Amino acid sequence: MFSAIFGLAIAVIGLVGRVEGHGYVQEITLGSTKYTGYLPYQDPYYNPPPQRIVRKIPGNGPVEDIKLIDLQCNGWTAGGYTTAPAPLYGTVAAGSQVRLNWTTWPDSHKGPMITYMARAPSDITSWNPGTSAVWFKVAESGKTSDGKWAATDLLTAANSIYTFTIPPRLKAGQYIIRHEIIALHAAYQYPGAQFYPSCIQVQVSGSGTAFPTSFVAFPGAYTPTTPGIAYDVYTNTSAYPIPGPPVWTGGN
Repeated sequence: MFSAIFGLAIAVIGLVGRVEGHGYVQEITLGSTKYTGYLPYQDPYYNPPPQRIVRKIPGNGPVEDIKLIDLQCNGWTAGGYTTAPAPLYGTVAAGSQVRLNWTTWPDSHKGPMITYMARAPSDITSWNPGTSAVWFKVAESGKTSDGKWAATDLLTAANSIYTFTIPPRLKAGQYIIRHEIIALHAAYQYPGAQFYPSCIQVQVSGSGTAFPTSFVAFPGAYTPTTPGIAYDVYTNTSAYPIPGPPVWTGGN
């Protein structure tokens, strides 16, 4: 018994040691309500595991192959990588702010922060988008005109909290928020960019009727030749082309 507990403790210590390397969303604030994110180095060791509104991730590491389904939510189950639904969802009003608290982000991992949403046609706690084109972009932040990056400069200045607004006229319903950092420190050629996606389940409330008509799939939204996927952050002084479709604002 002691040896089993000791072994588990050593394993946990080893996992915690790896947390310093990269990062993930550890807390979500919807309106005025805070939700703990999925904590990959803590949650699996509880019995029963805590229920979250964020889909499981295997750790703090990236997805690097943009052809994999892992690019969608960096999801994980005991059977392997998948976008396994979370058991809960949070509630947020259209037009309100969402604040995403990242773990401490390494200052070498410069890159954009991009946010998509997908409307669930059924219960969000059992729905998987698969490879269907259901995603639309609602927010993005790249490199400012004076050379500051969303990650790391702006994120660090905001105490590791990224904020975006749910489109004010968005049709009510259940949605997955797919939020990511693309780290470009090794992206001078493909493969090299590192993707850190997180998928958050929400119920959007409100009386809006707006909904986009153009969508992308994950995988599929990015290719090796998409502008911004291969980009040398050390030598390229031009404006950064944020990958993916234009931001959909809902006509606001």
